[in-house]
Amino acid sequence: MEFRVKFKENEFFWGGAVADGTDMPINSNSHYCKDYKFDAHNQMMPLFLSSLGRYIWSDKSFKVWVENGELCFEGDGNFELYEQGTCLRDAYVASMEKHFPFEQTRKLGKTLPRDFFKTAQFNTWVEFNYEPTQKGVLEYAHAIVDNGFDPGILMIDEGWHKRYGQWQFDPYKFPDPRAMIDELHSLGFIVMLWVTPMVTADGVDFCKAIGSLFNPEGYDKLFLRNNEGKVALIEWWNGYSAILDLRKECDRKYLGDKLDFLMSEYGVDGFKFDGGSYFMYSPKSMINGTPRDDHDQEALNLAWNEFGAKYTYHEYKDTFKGGGKPTIQRLCDREHVWQGGGIESLLPCSILQGLFGHPFICPDMIGGGSWTDDYQPGFKIDEELFIRMAQASALFPMMQFSRAPWKCLSENAYRSIIDAYKLHISMSDEIIELVSNAEKTGEPILRSLEYNDPHQGYATIADEFMLGEDILVCPIITKGTYQKNITFPFGKWTDSDGSIYEGRSVITLDSPVEKLLWFRRVK
Repeated sequence: MEFRVKFKENEFFWGGAVADGTDMPINSNSHYCKDYKFDAHNQMMPLFLSSLGRYIWSDKSFKVWVENGELCFEGDGNFELYEQGTCLRDAYVASMEKHFPFEQTRKLGKTLPRDFFKTAQFNTWVEFNYEPTQKGVLEYAHAIVDNGFDPGILMIDEGWHKRYGQWQFDPYKFPDPRAMIDELHSLGFIVMLWVTPMVTADGVDFCKAIGSLFNPEGYDKLFLRNNEGKVALIEWWNGYSAILDLRKECDRKYLGDKLDFLMSEYGVDGFKFDGGSYFMYSPKSMINGTPRDDHDQEALNLAWNEFGAKYTYHEYKDTFKGGGKPTIQRLCDREHVWQGGGIESLLPCSILQGLFGHPFICPDMIGGGSWTDDYQPGFKIDEELFIRMAQASALFPMMQFSRAPWKCLSENAYRSIIDAYKLHISMSDEIIELVSNAEKTGEPILRSLEYNDPHQGYATIADEFMLGEDILVCPIITKGTYQKNITFPFGKWTDSDGSIYEGRSVITLDSPVEKLLWFRRVK
């Protein structure tokens, strides 16, 4: 089915997938074409929101493009155009109330642990890549505290385990995981482990799981299946594996038993749920036949996300049609670069994330979360970039480190990192108040200027954001930039020095590398 909507004069739309946030917003002159039927990366909603209060919704994913002054859609679902107000905020609130399961969430009264927002999180990924060890994790945790950071959430990322899907500590890397986690708890850390729905498709454990050797009657139960009833083999970033089908009770029990054991036996607090994305469940990812008739990418991804959300401490980054639910959501991996998937993408992607009903945003790892950086010829840490990423993250709902800044930065640069961290700490009560408000109202925490002050020409501003209604944050996202033209929305604004600035004006201010420009509304 094809569906077309003619752009109105000066109309902008936001939508698609969070990974494409740098393309947003689009207008009638945009060169834009995406096929989300095959590639819905990071968070995705089948939704486009207009700066003039309109929105387009489908019950399925789609291809979308701009052509001849029209926003064009093609997909298997039903498309509907709603005209609910006059501005972006009107469009968001109307779409949330009609299409997101927010009212159900609100009635449940579920709240997220405030530990995610109080202090910085730490993750072992960039520091250790695929080779974390018990000794290394403990040294890392002690160094966090010794270098002036408060203990908070510590995620032990990929590599702690044996085969994918077994979810047992590798005894060579982690000879006494209970002792390790007890020590981490004694330091004050909350411990989360990385998991994925992928299951290594060989070995005795896999054979036992599917029952192909010992229980022929169980052969057609566990895991996603192809049209012949055989276990589907899925291509993903670590090769080829089976993948869990969390729509089925047996698959939920298979994974749930393993994770519950990790919690009861070792004291693990929660899990980082990676993968399970829309495209991983795509027929294009299956290498041994075609999917069974009941194959439904959307339902498969939703089931994966719903499974993990029951754990108090959780994190996701690949979610289709999951807006309006109280889940921790992270941007996909950022590169240690200024352009092309680095710092310049933090704000537009996170703004789009909020417009999809995911207000509880983590902007990935400060300094970049791509493990391939260190393998690039001539790679060096750009201290200025590291600082600016920390500053940009400081007034997000969450901030997360992986690469140890005390090891890789000069003393002056490290001091700027600590300043950004302390700013987050000092604002944590206000951030948590905004989290509570988002749990009640469903509105974004991190917002574009257009959302709060519509029709002032702010739609395309991608280097500033609002934290709630009253905090304006203006990070530097380009190298060698020490001044910034600040666009102030309506009202009066003050900085930490007490200077007052009139709203709906543009003022050039100094922003040396050690300074983050941010402002509070004067009431």
